Amino acid sequence: MSEAAPYDIRRLGPDDVGPMRELLAVFAEVFDERATYCDAQPSDAYLRDLLADEHFAAIVALSEGVVVGGLAAYELRKFEQARSELYIYDLGVIEPCRRRGIATALIEEARDIARAMGCWVAFVQAEAGDAPATALYARHGEREDVISFDIPLD
Repeated sequence: MSEAAPYDIRRLGPDDVGPMRELLAVFAEVFDERATYCDAQPSDAYLRDLLADEHFAAIVALSEGVVVGGLAAYELRKFEQARSELYIYDLGVIEPCRRRGIATALIEEARDIARAMGCWVAFVQAEAGDAPATALYARHGEREDVISFDIPLD
């Protein structure tokens, strides 16, 4: 990527299986989790169905037509009140393209999508010790310290 390469931010739709697979490769690189994001990818039909789901959003940053970052988010319908929240599940930008405002632009696009969905808030989690992510998210919202647990289903 050239130093001043422009980028475009856009939400993927059901015809964007290729860019979705590119986004999975970006997440594999950014999070150093190839097995999670690349080794057992779903079928094209599954991805088309997911990208058509109005309660899911995959947003990409493209530079010269190549996915260099992105965000995946889910609308969570609440039960205690008639409202929903947007959960930003993953957000990543490849190292050569960082510190150019791409992550902020992805978050802003997610905010617009959340508003259109009727969400009252968007939220994201960061791992303890991930200073760059924590600093990014602190610029956009209020910090809440929580502890999460994975509960195996076997």
